[in-house]
Amino acid sequence: MNGLLDYIDGNSFLYRLNPLIKLVLAFALCAACFISDKLLFVVGVIIVNLCLSATAGIVSRSIRIMLSLIKLSIVLFMVQIFFVRDGTILLRLPLNIYITDRGLLFSLLFVTRLIAATMPLTLMLSVTKMTDISNALTQKLHIPYKYTFVLTTAIRFIPLFAAEMTGIIEAQVARGVEFDTRNFFKKIKLILPLCVPLLISSVRKIEGGAISADLRGFNQRKRDSGYKRYPFTGRDATVFCLCVLIVAAALYFR
Repeated sequence: MNGLLDYIDGNSFLYRLNPLIKLVLAFALCAACFISDKLLFVVGVIIVNLCLSATAGIVSRSIRIMLSLIKLSIVLFMVQIFFVRDGTILLRLPLNIYITDRGLLFSLLFVTRLIAATMPLTLMLSVTKMTDISNALTQKLHIPYKYTFVLTTAIRFIPLFAAEMTGIIEAQVARGVEFDTRNFFKKIKLILPLCVPLLISSVRKIEGGAISADLRGFNQRKRDSGYKRYPFTGRDATVFCLCVLIVAAALYFR
């Protein structure tokens, strides 16, 4: 998902929320997906995510993320559907393989939960700066800055590693390696050796980042070192109440 986790500038309602409330909203939507076992409710969570993305002006990114998750979900669905053996048999295949009604519903719920639980986190990262997340966690929850820095840095490195892997693959394609093969196992066999140069470049980036942070006085940073403050306002309280209602609805439709 190269570029799908980057921050996008904006000034809508979601952007003006406290970073902690954004985290609470994202985790409330994720928790609701796993609390409720109703397929329609989980689909409703996906619709809520799309509506929130529309208010923030990033609905196109949310749709791209959803389409990427659907591609992965199709593979998981095809694998998962054959492992549930309970229920009424709908389709019987050779080698004693069959599809049941419970297996079909469970697989649909499984992949729908995957999509619905991933989208809120990507939405939150799209409307919140990494520095705001780390500073708010340090100031409000009194979490040591070292731990918040590790969390935000790990998230920030995901698109960097993806871009690095893309560059390595393009270099191998220029050398004549056929990465456009449709054979899944052959493609995995070609990608595995590329993990070594990716690991080496990643270690170099991490080492350079560590030296840069140390030179900027990373070890001297305290809870009140940040100049920006994150007060709670009325809209934050409103969104928090909405989060409680979402979790309560998930419990009701369980």
